[in-house]
Amino acid sequence: MSGTVTNNTLRSSGVIAATAAGLNWVSTPVTASTVTVESGNGYWINTTSNTCTITLPSSAEKGDQIILIDYLRTWGTNKIIIDSNGLNYQGQDDTYTVEYNTDGQSLNIVYSDSTKGWIPLDDDASAFEPVAPPTQRAIFAYGYSGSNSNLSNLVNSSGVVAADVTGVGTARRSLAAASYGGDKAIFGYGEGSLFSLTNLVNSSGVVAADVSGVGTARYGPAATAYGGDKAIFGYGYGGGNVSLTNLVNNLGVVGSDVTGVGTARESPAAVGYGSTGQAIFGYGVHSSRVSLTNLVSSSGVVASDVTGVGTARNALAAASFGGDKAIFGYGYTGSSVSMTNLVSNTGVVAADVSGVGTARIQLAATGYGGDKALFGFGINSSTYYSITNLVNNSGVVASDTAGVGTIRRSIAAAGYSSSA
Repeated sequence: MSGTVTNNTLRSSGVIAATAAGLNWVSTPVTASTVTVESGNGYWINTTSNTCTITLPSSAEKGDQIILIDYLRTWGTNKIIIDSNGLNYQGQDDTYTVEYNTDGQSLNIVYSDSTKGWIPLDDDASAFEPVAPPTQRAIFAYGYSGSNSNLSNLVNSSGVVAADVTGVGTARRSLAAASYGGDKAIFGYGEGSLFSLTNLVNSSGVVAADVSGVGTARYGPAATAYGGDKAIFGYGYGGGNVSLTNLVNNLGVVGSDVTGVGTARESPAAVGYGSTGQAIFGYGVHSSRVSLTNLVSSSGVVASDVTGVGTARNALAAASFGGDKAIFGYGYTGSSVSMTNLVSNTGVVAADVSGVGTARIQLAATGYGGDKALFGFGINSSTYYSITNLVNNSGVVASDTAGVGTIRRSIAAAGYSSSA
């Protein structure tokens, strides 16, 4: 070797330690629940499905270096645990627990000596600067029109609903849907019998065949996107009212039941809000109708009940609008209503706004066009509808738009596609 070496540490053995730029990066992301790492390497740690315990080398020399990167920004959901394997870590022996649990975090550690052991050069979370474009198009699907349906109707970026598309998957009603992955959607659960199966929708609006269900089979849940690219199903009726949830990762894989938080109920609505991926479940019915809400963090953690604002009701719908706000609308209070409640970008629900359009229940709502929303379909008494009501980017609901497609109730809707 010739030339000048700078900014490198000399190990006690006389071998020059690699700089960060000179590390060997292990090409395959780590997905296992345990991994033993080696000095001089960088690792991509993917905790989408599980926590990961990372065992450091049992012997090390001054200047040994290891870098760990949160590959899919999931350490906030599934943390990493550092096992220092007999050596000290920041001056503490390996009986101490060392965990990192922040999305987007990276960990750059260097071995000092037997006293201090491994010391982080940095352990910062990278700012999540890239913002995925909002969904532009939407899809209504499934529902009931005298019999269970699996028809779908696509919505373009101007809010125009298209004619029926021949159905895919098990016909059912009283299901829920949400966007995931930034430009795709998922329909899940429902009633015919009790279902937990799902159907993915690609970025072109094509509905896929049934995926075997995960979690408690139920009808009347709600679903929403959260965290920028993930989704959550929550609540519903599965032989009794439940408050459990099922998280959906950014690949559309549904997780097992998460113990419920908040009042068990069916037929609530759910929607995303804010600029950092929060969401909210609201309203529904248990032994009586409620107006309470439950906020969802950007990591998919559901909070306890928040005292309700607005008229208690069930069988309503909700959608995002304006980039960071949301709207609950319509529903059943003992009779069908068309009232709405706006949700601020901090998750605060506003008082009732007098309804616009035909009062109805068991409808669906979705965002479209990047910053607008629409409510569609539903039933009032024995009259079924395919009408829609557009919502502008200020949250103002428009009068009825003549329906397209088969009239039906107990339908679901979600946004898809980042292309207009």
